[in-house]
Amino acid sequence: MSCVIALAYYSARRYYTRIRELPSGRGFANLVFVPEKRYADKPALVVELKWNKSAEGAISQIKEKKYVQALENYTRDLLLVGINYDKKSKQHQCVIEKYNKE
Repeated sequence: MSCVIALAYYSARRYYTRIRELPSGRGFANLVFVPEKRYADKPALVVELKWNKSAEGAISQIKEKKYVQALENYTRDLLLVGINYDKKSKQHQCVIEKYNKE
């Protein structure tokens, strides 16, 4: 699944810097996309990938393990992205949530 995300990043690479397994909070964020300075209007993304779980659970993990800590100095929009792949049904599920700093 990370390969699919990497291919999607291929088309967006002029806008974003991709970081894999970014140490943050209490673990590692699977993928983080930070917009280049000249594209500051685009949101940063924290992506968590799951197999046979749930996209909502991936979002919960991002929050519980505080993966956004690595971007604590980031002042623009930040999106949390949870993606799950169910091997049995071969279906993907994706949840995208705007992160609000508290």
